[in-house]
Amino acid sequence: MPASFLAYDVVDVFAESPFAGNQLAVVHGADDLSDAALLAIAREFDFSETTFPAPLAPGRYRNRIFTASGELPFAGHPTLGTAWVLRERGDLAGEEVVQECGAGEIRVRFADDLVELSAAPRDLAGPLAADAVAPLLAELGLSTADLDGEAWVAGTGLGFVHLPVSDEAVARAVVGRTHVRNLADLPATGDPLDGINLYATAPGDPLEVHSRVFVLGIEDPATGSAAAGLGMALTARGLLADGGAYRIHQGIELGRPSLLLGGVDVAAGAATRVRVSGQVHPIARGEIRVP
Repeated sequence: MPASFLAYDVVDVFAESPFAGNQLAVVHGADDLSDAALLAIAREFDFSETTFPAPLAPGRYRNRIFTASGELPFAGHPTLGTAWVLRERGDLAGEEVVQECGAGEIRVRFADDLVELSAAPRDLAGPLAADAVAPLLAELGLSTADLDGEAWVAGTGLGFVHLPVSDEAVARAVVGRTHVRNLADLPATGDPLDGINLYATAPGDPLEVHSRVFVLGIEDPATGSAAAGLGMALTARGLLADGGAYRIHQGIELGRPSLLLGGVDVAAGAATRVRVSGQVHPIARGEIRVP
């Protein structure tokens, strides 16, 4: 029997130009495949994430998001990249669409050359105690002398420890090897706690952020889910107490510079909605064999 193949697209997300930002493979027509087959395909691409969308209506699609280790309930650059690809293929219509994923419904909007997700805050805990922060810093080759503010756990479907340090310390950090949950006694979260978002801020309008995201021995070049949670952490720290915009520069140390544009709505001192946007660039198109 001849082998079966599925169509796929590869795009770069949160990139100002091609061959930057975070790579994403979008595989079409995989609705009937087993979880094991989806995981095998994700491992074959070996990107940060691979998605398997199923258009449901002109303005709605279901999306399954896999890393090489397993499925995620939500992730930022797979949300934006998948929506962009489906719209380019004619599978989605309109300026606003809805993604259904493990974290629920995520709204996605297209405006000029940007794709924007809008998510509701889900997990927020902190500030973290000093005895919890110290081992997190040590795992990244840093010390408490590098700390520059309160550390918070925050997420909109996938959680991160948001760890503020000096800009020099962001550049100096090394990739850790231990899962964040095994490093310290951290608050319980409803969604998975994925890693550490190490960041430094600089005054501006929008607020400027230099970020690096570490997940179990891997550094990610552009992390929309961490960018969304960061808006909540910045609000909790008082840096965006009334809401506003922030701009994240990530992936510099990996040679894949990324730009993530964030915004947070605030009411009664708490984040009520977070938005993250960026550009998407097509890179490759082809077919992959069904496992």
